[in-house]
Amino acid sequence: MKIAVLVGSLRKDSWTRKVARALEPFMPGFTFDHVEIGHLPLYNQDLETDQPPTEWTRFRDEMRAAQAYLFATPEYNRTIPGALKNAIDVGSRPPGKSSFAGTKPGAVVSVSPGMFGGFGANHHLRQTLVFLDVAVLQQPEMYVNNAAKLFDEHGALADDSAKKLFEKFGAAFAAWAKRFG
Repeated sequence: MKIAVLVGSLRKDSWTRKVARALEPFMPGFTFDHVEIGHLPLYNQDLETDQPPTEWTRFRDEMRAAQAYLFATPEYNRTIPGALKNAIDVGSRPPGKSSFAGTKPGAVVSVSPGMFGGFGANHHLRQTLVFLDVAVLQQPEMYVNNAAKLFDEHGALADDSAKKLFEKFGAAFAAWAKRFG
């Protein structure tokens, strides 16, 4: 099963990107397509013509080809970053032709170097995905706090309690995605 991974942080070595990659070994048998979103022009309905920007078309095609979605987001000002919101807007347009249509399974992981694990961003994103008809995994919720302390100097997941959380979440999301596939 092919999972499209959307990481809300554009920074190459972001904690959010590391967390998304660290989840992969806990979901054997799945393939992960990390879909980059930083190159997408801002959504502007004036550009929604017979020939929208090629970046939009490519992104929409990648979303349609996926069998499931994993959204990994940092929290910026108690919500999701603008780049992730823009990607969702691009993928969900034009009206009636959403790339997310078809009730595919999805999951949300929020990441923070602080104590709250991106709680606000996680729930804002879930609210948006429900509207888009993405079947979002409800339990376990995945709030990753103190992200800077989870990885060793080589970028490998080193925290034992985090490994247990990743294992539990990976197994739950794998089972959830298989229900739809």
